[in-house]
Amino acid sequence: MARGLFITGTGTGVGKTYVAALIARSLAAAGKRVGVYKPVASGCELHDGRLVSPDAVTLWEAAGKPGTLDQACPQIFAAPIAPHVAARAEGRRVDPKLLRTGLDFWRESCDIVLVEGAGGLLSPLSDDDYTADLAAECGYPLVIAAANEWGPTNAPLQTLIAARHHRHGLRVAGVILNSPRPLANDPSTASNADELRKRCDVPLLAVMAHGGGLDCDVDWWALAGM
Repeated sequence: MARGLFITGTGTGVGKTYVAALIARSLAAAGKRVGVYKPVASGCELHDGRLVSPDAVTLWEAAGKPGTLDQACPQIFAAPIAPHVAARAEGRRVDPKLLRTGLDFWRESCDIVLVEGAGGLLSPLSDDDYTADLAAECGYPLVIAAANEWGPTNAPLQTLIAARHHRHGLRVAGVILNSPRPLANDPSTASNADELRKRCDVPLLAVMAHGGGLDCDVDWWALAGM
């Protein structure tokens, strides 16, 4: 069965997809068969009469287009709100079984699979499931994307607390500090990384500039096997 990493964030808009795509490219360049799985997506867009998730497309293309786009993201909804609410608006519901079984193809056909959750760990995925529930059942180490902006310590620390106390505890591989927006006059960015290193009991894996690459020496393959 494939190794894996579960990419989550401290919230929405912190760059989970961007980070996951960079990891996927790095692993593919190293010769690994990379699978990508976004169990459910809302805020999807119509392209050529078909509803697609831009995030899922980004992940799928970064991994070299393995499988099909539908296998990469089997449940998609239009409204840019929480998936279960978006589904309800369409007279549908998120299928909790498919959230889980959709991963089977990737586990059996790839060397490593990157799973991207929605929002943060306690963001709802279905009427009964949170992102943390799926992360626990996948069993993969978490990579937490956090925004490199004013006050960056609270959200990562809260995410770590949630991970440690959910069910029997989730393994955390580390945190990536990402700049999801151009940094104008934010003096906190000069000290954010040091503050996180002091206060988090997991590694700070990388610090990324806006639109930059993963300028770090991380063995993602090894990390997925922790």
